[in-house]
Amino acid sequence: MAFMHFNESMKILQDQKIEHYKTQRLPLMEARGYVLAEEIVADRNSPEAPTSGMDGYAIRFKDQESGRLRISGINPAGNAQLEELRAGEAIKTFTGSLMPPGSDTLIPIENVRVEGEEILIEEPVPKGFSVRPVGENYAQGELLIPAGTPLEYPQIGVLAGLNRSHVTVYSKPRVAILATGSELLELGEPQTHEGQIRSSNNYTIQAIVERYGAEAIQMGCVGDDPENIAEAVDNALGQADIVVSTGGVSVGDFDFVKDVVGALEGAELLFKGVRIKPGQHIMVARRGDQFIVALPGFAYSSTVTTLLYVVPLIAKLQNRTNPIETVRAVLDEPFIKRAKKAEFTACNLRLVDGLYRVDFQGKKVGTSAILTNMLGPVGLLYTSEEEGSKDPGEEVEILRIL
Repeated sequence: MAFMHFNESMKILQDQKIEHYKTQRLPLMEARGYVLAEEIVADRNSPEAPTSGMDGYAIRFKDQESGRLRISGINPAGNAQLEELRAGEAIKTFTGSLMPPGSDTLIPIENVRVEGEEILIEEPVPKGFSVRPVGENYAQGELLIPAGTPLEYPQIGVLAGLNRSHVTVYSKPRVAILATGSELLELGEPQTHEGQIRSSNNYTIQAIVERYGAEAIQMGCVGDDPENIAEAVDNALGQADIVVSTGGVSVGDFDFVKDVVGALEGAELLFKGVRIKPGQHIMVARRGDQFIVALPGFAYSSTVTTLLYVVPLIAKLQNRTNPIETVRAVLDEPFIKRAKKAEFTACNLRLVDGLYRVDFQGKKVGTSAILTNMLGPVGLLYTSEEEGSKDPGEEVEILRIL
């Protein structure tokens, strides 16, 4: 079997075009965690008029020369009846208040001393001090939030300021998760012999897809029977945008998933087999705007390949970029390259004095079943198949996943 280069598999994934995005309109406070499906453009200036940036006195800049000004009025926030400021006067003005006509500067309360009905200026300020100009926050017609932006607290606050009670978002992709293998036990199911193992991949994958903005559908465990697997995959395709299976994609006598997916009517095989460690037997197919991702059964393999292949598809269905960030880091100890493949190695990732640093303390060397290597402040050290071992002090590429 000819496996493809990792970069080629990534390009195939990136080149996939979605024909019909699913969107919905939600009340603003239900939209957090969704991805915006419309551009948000300012329909007004903010502020719409010069506004005080702090508590103080609205004055004419040149009047500071006299050192003493008469307090002619008070201007609370929300006041619409603004009196005009005359020469030699000051109007007490509060944070968020419109600046009175005729004023051009706000002198803070801390800079003056009040004597009766006058203020004595103890520390002058520059012209325009603490006056928010028209459009300081944003100008009418300005693009504030592009489509494809995840909605979190800053976006919610800006939308509320624009009086947007509802927004259009991309529907969260639904990811159906299916674990295959006759040896698997569901959570809570009693073990009757040592050949049985607890199904964990489906729960790990659920946690990943929910973290990255999708909804998970647990399809349970299916034994190594081609008819049952085919029925489960068909059932999953009836409910989900992405179907993820674990196990059954290698070359063993009971690895039926690859055959079931290959026989799906209307499905296009995008690739099967990638030169990566872990997870080289990964398979990705497409049917319309649905994707089927068949992952290996080992826990570390299925976790890494979910991050590499499923998370970008979740993002693609929401018309956004892959949220998993790549950073540069410095090795604190040697890295031994163990395969002539693209390799993804769990490492400890720390930010020290503004620089990411990497070590492998507590990380075990062994098979692709060791999920505990993902515990802690973990990253994935990426080395291409063209790269070799690394020395301490070398700069490396890290997928920052937590």
